[in-house]
Amino acid sequence: MPQVIGIPKEIAAGEKRVATVPEVVEKLVKLGFKVAVEAGAGNASNFSDDVYRAAGAEIIADAAGLWAGSDIVFKVRGPSADEVKLLREGGTLISFIWPAQNPDLMQQLAARKATVLAIDALPRVLSRAQKMDALTSQAGVAGYRAVIEAANAFGRFFNGQITAAGKVQPAKVFIAGAGVAGLAAIGTAASLGAIVRANDTRAEVADQVVSLGGEFVKVDYEEEGSGGGGYAKVMSEGFLQAQREMYAKQAREVDIIITTALIPGKPAPRLITAEMVQSMKPGSVIVDMAAEQGGNCELTEPGQAVVKHGVTIIGYTDLVSRLAKQSSTLYSSNLFRLSEELCKTKDGVINVNMEDDAIRGLTVIKEGAITWPAPPIKLAAPPPAAAKPAVVSASTKGHGHGGGGAPASATRTTIMFGIAALLFWLIGTGAPSAFLAHLTVFVLACFIGYMVVWNVTPALHTPLMSVTNAISSIIAIGALVQIAPPLADGMTRPESLIQWLAGLGIVLTAINMFGGFAVTQRMLAMFRK
Repeated sequence: MPQVIGIPKEIAAGEKRVATVPEVVEKLVKLGFKVAVEAGAGNASNFSDDVYRAAGAEIIADAAGLWAGSDIVFKVRGPSADEVKLLREGGTLISFIWPAQNPDLMQQLAARKATVLAIDALPRVLSRAQKMDALTSQAGVAGYRAVIEAANAFGRFFNGQITAAGKVQPAKVFIAGAGVAGLAAIGTAASLGAIVRANDTRAEVADQVVSLGGEFVKVDYEEEGSGGGGYAKVMSEGFLQAQREMYAKQAREVDIIITTALIPGKPAPRLITAEMVQSMKPGSVIVDMAAEQGGNCELTEPGQAVVKHGVTIIGYTDLVSRLAKQSSTLYSSNLFRLSEELCKTKDGVINVNMEDDAIRGLTVIKEGAITWPAPPIKLAAPPPAAAKPAVVSASTKGHGHGGGGAPASATRTTIMFGIAALLFWLIGTGAPSAFLAHLTVFVLACFIGYMVVWNVTPALHTPLMSVTNAISSIIAIGALVQIAPPLADGMTRPESLIQWLAGLGIVLTAINMFGGFAVTQRMLAMFRK
């Protein structure tokens, strides 16, 4: 019998998201599930009950009825104590849980003998888990919205302009933390025309910052900041002191600061002090994306936008909900991909397979037993490097057992050239002179095309591009030779038909080659401002 997935209305203050959108309801129904939605659950995200009903969902009038009739509950925020009481005993809950920060909630859910999958506990080191990574999808929305909020509070253009009334300088934006949210903020601010700077404790993100149009500002202190699972780690006091000095310098220079620094299971690190805020220019803006965990700025008031020392400090904790329709769509897609993993048989019944590393990492409670934290994932060891062939020294060539001579590869090459020469001689003895002229052109074109294109460093192209470009070069060179006038006495001009075909070949080859350049330019433009 298919299980019922229930979608309750979120009751947390300021939360406008909904766990599943109508588009995903249709997909869940195709997986065999029944879907029930609490009346009004999607109103704040601009999804009406009628749209859910048209997608195949049943609308339940009240929360108690929805929770009681659902085998599986999809939520955005973790349940309140009252919602835990409504959860069916032995039921399944999929939601943000944050088990490290909510031990009491974990105990309450365990007492209901529930199976709980915390979407925030997904092992992000698994590449196949990316499609289920709700933290990434929601952080991207938050980073974008943070820039929009900053632009709204800022009193000038982001981009520089030269007008009849005078020159407008571009805004300078500094982003602390280049994780998913930080990178989204960098890309958005750069696209609006601002001068963007960014910093992160993980040196490997510097290239990503630059690719999005920002400048990576390095701390003058050598220490690696990568932690487990793609997060940053707690840094040493020496590094933190050097980092504070760098932040103080940036605060005096820039117009907007966006902070994104968070460490799992710990309060947000304090990066921007009151003295730094005082040093900023009047009218500057700080957007503290870590406000919900205490804030990266010393003067942040969570949930509020305040003005202190002439600087607007935005500490909104609902940045994602301010783009509720977009964030709900992305989050529901993450849950649908998870549902596909849980219901591979497409019969509407989930199987929480604890042998699956991704599912095991997500499962924090299994049938009332707390299973969090999950054991470390054993990643497959990289394949051993292939042994390099032994180099035969000059002194041993021609000696040894059996009077060994040249290496096997050289022998094969000699044999191949010998066979090719023999075939060429056999063709030459019976073929007409005109055919030999064309064959010579073809062989030379192949050789030149290979040497010019095929030997390009593989990092500069894909294998498919190298093959097509090599073929295009062969055609172009051969056609140019055929279409050219005779170079010496005794050579006849190619017939008119051959000239026309050669010209057509050049035209088609040019389309292919210049089309490839155009596609390459479009691909590169995606990574430029």
